[in-house]
Amino acid sequence: MPCRIAAVGIHVTILGSGSAGNCTLVETDSTQLLVDAGLSGRQITQRLAQIGRNLERINGIILTHEHSDHTRGLGALCKARPIPVYANRLTAEAIAANPEPQDRVRISWRLFVTGTSFEIGDLLIDSFSVPHDAYDPVGFVIRHPRSGNSIGVLTDLGHVTKLVTERMRTMNALVLEANHDLKLLQEDTARPWATKQRIMSRHGHLSNDAAATLASDVASDKLRYVFLAHLSRDCNRPELAEQAVTDKLRKIGARHVAIAVASQDKPTATLSL
Repeated sequence: MPCRIAAVGIHVTILGSGSAGNCTLVETDSTQLLVDAGLSGRQITQRLAQIGRNLERINGIILTHEHSDHTRGLGALCKARPIPVYANRLTAEAIAANPEPQDRVRISWRLFVTGTSFEIGDLLIDSFSVPHDAYDPVGFVIRHPRSGNSIGVLTDLGHVTKLVTERMRTMNALVLEANHDLKLLQEDTARPWATKQRIMSRHGHLSNDAAATLASDVASDKLRYVFLAHLSRDCNRPELAEQAVTDKLRKIGARHVAIAVASQDKPTATLSL
């Protein structure tokens, strides 16, 4: 059934998140945007429909980086409708240089410089650099000035920098990567050692423990909700990720923070702030 939207506030629904694709809907009463488009165009359209939304209402797509699990559906969505796509120059150039055969469509780019802010409707988006093995990867702080609420989006980063911590300190909600359990990754027989090294490197992906440490470091009185995202299907388990973050937050007395684990296969419940 369609979920109800309050007249004032910011709302977030992770349409899907994991190694096979990532896409998050952030909306207010007048603006809807997608953070990344890593599911297929069909899946994004279907999952929007599942929560009572549609592509016609999307005001923009903002991209964290060019990897296919964050851009796979971009061409199909832009073919269906000329949605503005916001990215920094290196990300846009990387996508334009290596389009999928089905994605050879004209994209309506809106370029921003990493570290700057821009507006989409009544949302203010701050971009900042994160360490990942992409051309110019970014994280986002998405603010709704009218309500004063904000959401931090961190889905791909190898380690937590001082800049990342500073930007996340005043968030009401976080979409935070918890990619792998270190023990499961090390014991995985399907991945070559070089791939494991890349994942564990300072430009790879956050482990459950690293995500838990960041969550505890930024758990102010304002922080109300943490979505754990980008879980590896093979090298993590939802219960392991949730337990690691829960334990860390309990140690510092942050029992007011609710935790949910995003799924690769279905949308999360919509969080309203």
